[in-house]
Amino acid sequence: MDRSSVIFGNAMKKKDVKAARKKQSSFAKKFGDDREKAYHLAAVDNETIGETLGVKNLVLSDIPLNLDPEKSIVIGNIRMGFGHYRISMAIASAAHSMGLTPYWFDLNSFEGTAATNIISAQNELYSLGSRLSQKSRLFNKFVWEPINSEGFRKLTYNCSDQAVSELMTGLYADLPKDIPFAATHVWPAQAAVHAGLTNVVNVVPDNWPMALHLSEGALHTVQTQSAFLGYKVLRGMDRKRMLRPMKDEDIQFTGHYIDHELVSNIETDCARRLARQERGEARRYLLTIGGAGAQQDIFIAIIRWLIPRIRKNKAALFINLGDHLEVWETIKKKIPGLGELTTEHIDDFAGTKAFAEAALDGEVNGIHAFCHKDIFAAVYSTNLLMRACDCLITKPSELAFYPVPKLMIKRVGGHEAWGAVRAAELGDGTFECETPREIIGMLRVLQTDRSILGFMCDNIIAAKQNGTYNGAYNAVRAAVERRAK
Repeated sequence: MDRSSVIFGNAMKKKDVKAARKKQSSFAKKFGDDREKAYHLAAVDNETIGETLGVKNLVLSDIPLNLDPEKSIVIGNIRMGFGHYRISMAIASAAHSMGLTPYWFDLNSFEGTAATNIISAQNELYSLGSRLSQKSRLFNKFVWEPINSEGFRKLTYNCSDQAVSELMTGLYADLPKDIPFAATHVWPAQAAVHAGLTNVVNVVPDNWPMALHLSEGALHTVQTQSAFLGYKVLRGMDRKRMLRPMKDEDIQFTGHYIDHELVSNIETDCARRLARQERGEARRYLLTIGGAGAQQDIFIAIIRWLIPRIRKNKAALFINLGDHLEVWETIKKKIPGLGELTTEHIDDFAGTKAFAEAALDGEVNGIHAFCHKDIFAAVYSTNLLMRACDCLITKPSELAFYPVPKLMIKRVGGHEAWGAVRAAELGDGTFECETPREIIGMLRVLQTDRSILGFMCDNIIAAKQNGTYNGAYNAVRAAVERRAK
């Protein structure tokens, strides 16, 4: 079915449809065309998060795969930065807690296929743009911010994406048409619909409505009320005309996509934070370095400010470097003596898990740096350390929606701004602090004002009681219920 010519009842201009088909043809010649192919898959245990979340990876095989639609859910995603993997882990965790087996279906992991070729090339461009945006104010102001906030917002962008995603359908040949399928990026959702899957849930990230995230034929789940209204009316996706809205069956407000392990321990973890404060223990900060490895100057400023407090045992710092060991080496060179203060946990996920578990009720001092080549360990380490920290320091990406006190630093891409707005309005995080000076000012308040931690913890607990953090459960439930209907 052609999903480029008409989008939610809105006819696209012939020139836009023609441009979309031209792009499809260009990508097919450059990256491949799998529409007429039928790849086979196999399920293998995920060695990193398989035991905890029950995840099995789908990999290429010579033998057809048989899955039970009643006991399974396929999680379609792409390895592009950390955000989409993070949401996928939340969905997998919720599904596992509900008795389902989650199958990890990463379109960027099937070497030699059109899907992986296309996504890898797009990923390289996005990562380059993210890094350039942090190095050049002019590039960020006139190119990167407009693309991420307005360029991806246009309905014509979805028109083009829908045409390109048709090239990826060969990877879906072994999947039962009625299997619950939750996609944490729009491309796996679009390709699933093109492949004929009938129970597709498009798990929409962020908090800023963009046509980039539309996958007509799937149910769109969103994390916030403002996103629901924005997507419902396709707000701002065509400046020159009033668009027909999405139908009720196309969209559902679910709440934040959060892992079962985090949601189920909210009260306990908040109580631990307040108890540590009462005992006068070091304030624990968790600093995350995202998939693009940008913002080094900000990280350096934060670490430099914290070091004197760390030496006096007034603060402690966890740094999750993801899979960016080279970033850590650069930071150490720019901060003399940092290496001597730091305990490094490099490619030791078992040790990271043990440290995080012991830190829940044990005392922690100094600086601890974590880095893992394995992408699952790199992402999930933040989840493990989050429960044992007092404040998460992060850009307003998907982590802006997590139930932990948060200091929001400068965004990477205009679409992220609304994640910080959500955290600030909910009261479980700060507003976005854009400059090193503003960040350090907020950090000083978090370090010295004892009321802030209690304020955020109270708001987190209240939000849990309101179902704010139940989005992952609700998304899984929606996929299962679509099949039942």
